[in-house]
Amino acid sequence: MTLTVNNQLQLLHDILTEQTEDCCGAISEYQQIKRLVQSMMADNCISDEQLLQFLPEIYNYGRQGENAHNDEEHVHANKENIDRWVNAISGISLK
Repeated sequence: MTLTVNNQLQLLHDILTEQTEDCCGAISEYQQIKRLVQSMMADNCISDEQLLQFLPEIYNYGRQGENAHNDEEHVHANKENIDRWVNAISGISLK
């Protein structure tokens, strides 16, 4: 089953929100973040300019999270960015 763009954005939103609430994330979540961003970028399905600018940042967050030695520190260091990303996703897709 293929996820729609809205499904992908909802899943990305949920993962990022959960990570900030729990101050941690599993390697599989970071891998999922990367896959979601790659898919959305490859499909050229995002028209919101702000979110388009955030997608590479979100991808890098996922990549760095996969290799982070201290997951809690990684999430905490990116808290402001994650909040911005979640707000941008909420603004366009979750209305």
